[in-house]
Amino acid sequence: MKEQLVKSMMRNQLVEIIYVAKNGEISKRKIKVIHVSNQSITAYCFVKKARRSFLIDNILSLLPVIRKERDNSN
Repeated sequence: MKEQLVKSMMRNQLVEIIYVAKNGEISKRKIKVIHVSNQSITAYCFVKKARRSFLIDNILSLLPVIRKERDNSN
């Protein structure tokens, strides 16, 4: 998981994570990773519109956000 987070940071790529908060609540977040440390990451969270910290062990899944092409059918 940590390697994927580092790659997304290096590529300046948005990712979507499923995260378990300390209180056990599960949330889906779209983030941009800013910094990766041993146990946590700092990222801009587009849901909260603010910089947030996430524990790496609490990230259940991570997927790159792929920008959809515009639908040109009329």
